[in-house]
Amino acid sequence: MLFEPQSIPDVLLITPDIHQDNRGYFLESYHFEKYSDGGINATFVQDNEAFSGKNVVRGLHYQLSHPQGKLIRCIKGIILDVAVDIRKNSDTFGQYVSNRLTSDKKEMMYVPEGFAHGYSVLSDEAIIQYKCTDYYHPEDEYGIKWNDPELDIQWGISQPIISGKDSQLLPLSDVNHSYLPKKGS
Repeated sequence: MLFEPQSIPDVLLITPDIHQDNRGYFLESYHFEKYSDGGINATFVQDNEAFSGKNVVRGLHYQLSHPQGKLIRCIKGIILDVAVDIRKNSDTFGQYVSNRLTSDKKEMMYVPEGFAHGYSVLSDEAIIQYKCTDYYHPEDEYGIKWNDPELDIQWGISQPIISGKDSQLLPLSDVNHSYLPKKGS
């Protein structure tokens, strides 16, 4: 298993070892000790799955009181996965990392607490599974506008399909809060 720090080093691209033969394939999508050795010392408490069609953009979402680190993988199709640093005291505040995650290559992206997360669907449809380090709390859900001109995220699609809720989000510069890690984090 390969753990590659991205341009924001806390975000990791993970490439699993794939064992393939004429019957199909096998891979470990998560192994506590290997992930710990790879720099991910998170405890995951919730698994989620989402299905979306082509050109859907979901996000950019985050939580403040109950922040979630996420381990994302695309089990069908192709997505562009995006993580925006919203850590108030970070040197990379307001910068983002993006990676194409495909069901063919089976890479995963680890997005730690303190990042807004979103993705666009580049294939006809996609199924995404992700592990979270905290439970979802709807009262603690926030977001950043997907097409914030200061972030200038290149989503790889020309006619995005956005939820009503996501279309109402504000740019990062208009959001008057950001993630500040708890003492000891």
